Amino acid sequence: MSDYAAPLADIRFALSQIAGLDNVLSLQGFEDLTPDLIDAVLDEAGKFASGVLAPLSRVGDTQGARLENGVVRMPDGFPEAYKAYVDGGWNGPVFDPERGGQGLPWLVGTALNEIWGSANLGFSLGPLLTQGAVELLEAHASAEQKDTYLENMITGRWTGTMNLTEPQAGSDVGALRTKAVKEGDHYRISGQKIFISYGDHEMVENIVHLVLARTEGAPEGIKGISLFIVPKYLVNADGSLGQRNDLRPGSLEHKMGIHASPTAVMLYGENEGAVGYLIGEECRGIEYMFTMMNNARLGVGLQGLSVAERAYQQAVAFAKERVQMRDAVNGGKEGVTIIHHPDVRRMLMRMRAQVEAMRCLAYEAAAGLDLAKRLADPDARKLAQRRVDLLIPIVKAWSTDVGQEVASTNVQVHGGMGFIEETGAAQHYRDVRIAAIYEGTNGIQSIDLVGRKLGRDGGEAMGLLAAEIAATVETLRAQDDADLSAIVAPLSEGLASLERTTRWMVGHIGQNPGEALAGATSYMKLAGYVVGGWYMARSALATVGSGDAFSVQKRQIARFFAEQLIPEGVAMERPITTGGALVAGMSVDAF
Repeated sequence: MSDYAAPLADIRFALSQIAGLDNVLSLQGFEDLTPDLIDAVLDEAGKFASGVLAPLSRVGDTQGARLENGVVRMPDGFPEAYKAYVDGGWNGPVFDPERGGQGLPWLVGTALNEIWGSANLGFSLGPLLTQGAVELLEAHASAEQKDTYLENMITGRWTGTMNLTEPQAGSDVGALRTKAVKEGDHYRISGQKIFISYGDHEMVENIVHLVLARTEGAPEGIKGISLFIVPKYLVNADGSLGQRNDLRPGSLEHKMGIHASPTAVMLYGENEGAVGYLIGEECRGIEYMFTMMNNARLGVGLQGLSVAERAYQQAVAFAKERVQMRDAVNGGKEGVTIIHHPDVRRMLMRMRAQVEAMRCLAYEAAAGLDLAKRLADPDARKLAQRRVDLLIPIVKAWSTDVGQEVASTNVQVHGGMGFIEETGAAQHYRDVRIAAIYEGTNGIQSIDLVGRKLGRDGGEAMGLLAAEIAATVETLRAQDDADLSAIVAPLSEGLASLERTTRWMVGHIGQNPGEALAGATSYMKLAGYVVGGWYMARSALATVGSGDAFSVQKRQIARFFAEQLIPEGVAMERPITTGGALVAGMSVDAF
């Protein structure tokens, strides 16, 4: 597998020119942070990723996590890497320094998570889930629960998990059967959960499971679900660890990819019942869990970017060294490296354009989290949250779909060698495949975008975004630059298509939901490519007046995205507006 180098120039550009790092650093609570400090953090993260995490990615894939006599063993080097990760202060960068965090913005934390995911996706899943669990506890746990769990989780001494799925209850969480019986100041939890990432391992002293369960007498469906803290080891009043709780990993899943991540079947309450502590109030578990799920969906979308970046780097490295055939453009009798061939260049440019658009999208969503939490004006906070809510399903679904495509293109660039495991190209393809499935399948994200986000406000939030895209188009028109001028027509066409289909969706989601939902995935693709093209146009505008190679390439890649990729989104308009009736109306017996 090729080496990984964090793309710090591109990361810094997206942070400053697209996501508005300066604006984020001006928010309350970030007064002591400076761009120079953020640069230093990114530099050190890049060194740690390339020097410690990236070399273990192949090890994790080939060895995998394994369950031996009830104990989960991690691949060679992972425990030592985790200790170094924690000792370096990387586990809780966005959390309260008084509880062991670094107090950085979510925007910067998202850039760090991109780096960890590119270097070693299997490793990065554990800290990502812990971050989500911490955010949930910060928002909904009692003061006593926060004092008991947060500092150890933020510093990385303990990790956290999310327990939703059961064999009969996948995306339909309301069908879960795990029970919670009240017993004094706690509950006894019994049931089975599946697909629990980092459900068990020996790299930390304790694991804090956040478990959805149904209390006695609770209503059926999601309205009757509560959320519980169920620690692997009970915590004594003085903070020390007590006896082992009644839970264990029953098995580890044998997965297509992310082999280093121990994905467990977790068994609760086989004996006296696992001790669990209610978070908040009974029957509000789904509401609380969505705090963690929204965080996780941004993180999963980021995984599409992370793997795509790694795959792109590998494809470029291979294309620059693989000699095949003569140069069909410039002539000559000798074979040349394949990067000289136009179709290979096309693939590499497509990969790069997609990676850069995904990065801008994820970073702006992350910046929105900071704005929604810290802006002084309550109305401005609500507006920022509204934008985040609109972008999150696009980040998750579009970015993971595109991440799969980029990983597949990497295999194609490698040719036959891409089909051979030793090159590592296949690992990226296998690893990223799950991202379109977990934390809500991409079809569910598309339904969320259409049914909830457009349906909730009649498309108003999307309309505000469209107005910003229109303003960017007008700014492009005023530029005297061939690359920028070439972006105007495709982006204008994409915007017009997005506006038409949004109106169509808003008009159909209430009266003809079957037709609207049948086109939801196509609408998601259209939105992804148009919004992605907008970010690329903004990237190009940020380089106006600069003639250095980096700036010229930004303009060229933005033009490529507009001319080659936005039309693919526009092509979704007909499937969105005409195919739904046929899909919704076809007899089940016809399949």
